[in-house]
Amino acid sequence: MKKPLIAVVGPTSSGKSDIAVVIAYNFSGEVVSADSRQVYRGLDIGSGKITKEEMKGIPHHMLDVVHPENRYTVQQYKKDAEKVIDDIYNRSNLPIVCGGTGFYISSLIDNIDFPKVAPDSEFREKCEKEDPAVLFEQLKDKDPRRAETIDPKNKQRVIRALEIVKHFGSVPGIEKKGSFYRKLIIGLDMPTEELEARIEQRLLKRLDLGMVQEARRLQGGGLSFERMEELGIEYRFLAKYLKKEITKSEMEDNIKTASIQYAKKQRQWFKKDDRIRWFHPEDVEEICESVDHFLHD
Repeated sequence: MKKPLIAVVGPTSSGKSDIAVVIAYNFSGEVVSADSRQVYRGLDIGSGKITKEEMKGIPHHMLDVVHPENRYTVQQYKKDAEKVIDDIYNRSNLPIVCGGTGFYISSLIDNIDFPKVAPDSEFREKCEKEDPAVLFEQLKDKDPRRAETIDPKNKQRVIRALEIVKHFGSVPGIEKKGSFYRKLIIGLDMPTEELEARIEQRLLKRLDLGMVQEARRLQGGGLSFERMEELGIEYRFLAKYLKKEITKSEMEDNIKTASIQYAKKQRQWFKKDDRIRWFHPEDVEEICESVDHFLHD
């Protein structure tokens, strides 16, 4: 029999971490993060990483896995997360995968078999000379499905996706080998106006908590501005602000606008999955009832 697994998904600022903690508290669970930036140590405030206080004593995994100068792939995530989930089962607890990085989640719960392609140094050197926007347009043309999952400004990930297409001569199919898990996927969402307000409130809170100071510490600790700009929306514009390319007000406006656009992209990804049961984050009782029915079905 396949073992039960819960996934909590949805756009940024939709309250996924809080709901995952509630489920874990009520059903003897442990949380497995599925966030492509929260795997990096030191990216705490900017990435919206859950705090020890917010965890409420619930074990959380796949946070602070690697130094931010190193690149952590979805293949590495899948391998490491599967080991974590096995350990959770060995403790007779329920794994709760929580995050907004759709490709991370799909790789894990659908057991995706990724194409094995060795790095092509000549191809990469050629791509490095191109503007990220040009490379992303090439990817959208060649593999629009993969383009949906990649930050257009993350040049390294775009180059890697193009490298895979080049190796196969066409877009390689993603093979789902058959999931190890019996799963319930809970989606959190709300009206757009409400979500945008939450995105803004969350940004203001992180600024108050010292998001700019965190970026300065990272840079002072040896993280290059180039690498910082690859680490997602917040750190991209924080780097530009620290380099004095934009003002503080422009930084805040750019982060807010880009986060709203990212939320739209996340919605589009998750709405394609008809297995997801959608709730408002305040529907806590209904969510717990669904989990209870799932576990005792």
